[in-house]
Amino acid sequence: MLFETLATSGHEQVVFCHNPDAGLKAIIALHSTVLGPALGGVRMRPYGNSDDALRDVLRLSRTMTYKNALAGLNIGGGKAVIIGDPRTDKSEVLFRAFGRCVDALGGRYITAEDVGTDVNDMEQIYLETGSVTGVHQVHGGSGDPAPFTAYGALQALMASVNRRFGHEEVGKVSIAVQGLGHIGMELVKLLRERGAKLYVTDLDPVLLQRAVEDYGCEAVKPDAIYDVAADVLAPCAMEGGIGLDTLERLKVKIVCGTANNQLASHEVGDALHQRGILWAPDYAVNAGGVMNVSLEIDGYNRERAMRLIRSIYHNLGRIFDLSERDGISPQRAADRIAETRIASIGKLKLPLGRTAPRMSRLRGE
Repeated sequence: MLFETLATSGHEQVVFCHNPDAGLKAIIALHSTVLGPALGGVRMRPYGNSDDALRDVLRLSRTMTYKNALAGLNIGGGKAVIIGDPRTDKSEVLFRAFGRCVDALGGRYITAEDVGTDVNDMEQIYLETGSVTGVHQVHGGSGDPAPFTAYGALQALMASVNRRFGHEEVGKVSIAVQGLGHIGMELVKLLRERGAKLYVTDLDPVLLQRAVEDYGCEAVKPDAIYDVAADVLAPCAMEGGIGLDTLERLKVKIVCGTANNQLASHEVGDALHQRGILWAPDYAVNAGGVMNVSLEIDGYNRERAMRLIRSIYHNLGRIFDLSERDGISPQRAADRIAETRIASIGKLKLPLGRTAPRMSRLRGE
């Protein structure tokens, strides 16, 4: 039941936004502000109904709590979704109405780009609230976060390749990239610059052809990407692409990509670990974008952002070390590191005699 999901997910606040004059139907979910204001993007998708949108925003906001904690940022986790088709339903009034909803939260939620939204949409939100990141550089922002997310994924790939093969030269391995959206294509560009052999797939034939013509990639049909005999699979499409069924088909030694919630369940992560496939937890891999925009809060500096994003390499090393030491999957190791930090900081904010909530509530387990 959806009520049970909301009641047990540990969210601090969920706000339903509705402005019929602006055509706005949105949900903002604040999962945790223990580490600071909840930062997470606003996703625009033509959800089938409000229940689907609510499930998505609850899951995504919870992931942001863990992503931001693991990245060492002083921000909490939140997310927003707008119900609508980004190809046909965008308008200035819609995003300004959403901006007013964000502003009404008094700084507890800070929004940014996500799937279906871009820097131009953030500019319109910015007209109504200062609680937005990823705005244009003329406003002191950093612009499009996709290149920074891809650069962070490159650091994660280097760490994963080093852990599995004893070197960090991605140009010496073959990589199957699933999904050629903005981030996926940026990652393809970075990998080809370093000489990597790339297999690519996407549902959009135009993007697939571009990757072949511009970057010399080898095209693969969407479902066949799981059967490619590459060294690495990089999921950069939508969520839940790897389940127990697809797991049996994998021939890769590493799974490391930018897609959110790319495993269907924790059990899939355990199964990958048992089969000897090194999985780089997605919320560690794709943290480059949020690392970048988080710096806008105190005053953006690109050099500082790139230095911070390079720490993803070391974050993955910590995860792999704990995984090997305790004999647990990298997913559970990453969760443990994030939960420990949240609990430790949370204790500083509690009155004497009280204890922090169990982290299992945060993950909805």
